[in-house]
Amino acid sequence: MIEVEFGLEDVARTRFALSPLWEVVASVRVLKGADEQGLHHPWAERVRPRLAAADADLAPLFDLVPVPARSPWSGRVPGFICPAPATPLPSLAVELEAVKATPPVLLHTTAEVPPARMAALRADPGRELGRLAEAIEAYWELALAPYWPRVLTLLENDIRYRAGRLVEGGAQHLFADLDPQVCWADGTLHLEHRTFHGMRRLDGRGLLLVPSAFVWPRVFSVLNEPWQPSLRYPPRGVGTLWHTRPAPVSEALAGVVGRSRAAILAQLAAPASTTDLAHRTGLTPGGVSQHLAALRAAGLVGAHRAGRHVLYARTRAGETLVTAAGA
Repeated sequence: MIEVEFGLEDVARTRFALSPLWEVVASVRVLKGADEQGLHHPWAERVRPRLAAADADLAPLFDLVPVPARSPWSGRVPGFICPAPATPLPSLAVELEAVKATPPVLLHTTAEVPPARMAALRADPGRELGRLAEAIEAYWELALAPYWPRVLTLLENDIRYRAGRLVEGGAQHLFADLDPQVCWADGTLHLEHRTFHGMRRLDGRGLLLVPSAFVWPRVFSVLNEPWQPSLRYPPRGVGTLWHTRPAPVSEALAGVVGRSRAAILAQLAAPASTTDLAHRTGLTPGGVSQHLAALRAAGLVGAHRAGRHVLYARTRAGETLVTAAGA
């Protein structure tokens, strides 16, 4: 059990943030076996063939994410590949600039990563951190960019819920249902941990709370300097993230954008190709392409290349429209 002691300044400086970079790292852990319950199996089934077919060197990233051990509390990740975000919603590009600017003194880890990889990083930090950033960008485009609107909607909804809990009842109310491994009592946050024990003080730095889709069922805590103390936890509703049951077409949405386009938006709960959409909706591939062009022009759908295929997915605006219409 770790006890995190809060002072008045810590409560005042506790904040929320999202981290695309952390989702990269956590999702690589999933691909390496951190999803024994199969929550992310639908995503992994789609992504693994794309990664295998892609002409991209992902070793600089995959080498630095250890194979998760059987214990849910083991399997450290090097801190320098996912520093705490400085703003509430940084872009991946902003976070990668922070990685590339990592001081050489921080290029060390107790995680089980190949010694040759760490030796190369220390020998030529500029070159190797640049290669790491390139590998992360390539992985993002193949594995996460097509799904990011859906993941982002889940994470933002959790932050809105948590903010409301904080307003309603303060820190105790905020942490009461954060996760079964976390509880709050008498100004102290208690974190279940099988390896580490004792008291940690925030020393006025506050706590950074980062909801993460791919972290489930774990809670990751980072309480050592030089980064702001942070807690990465599963958001509410993560179990529905890859729900693939066909969504009914909303009559309200069909009245605004037309039945065919409403049907396409409903089917894009998960990224899909033109061929997939034609099969699911009964429309011709040419008709689907025309509707997708209109939806993209309206900012409701985005396109991402995954190997030899182009996948379409709802944008944040598209997610909002579908949710508001009750589809």
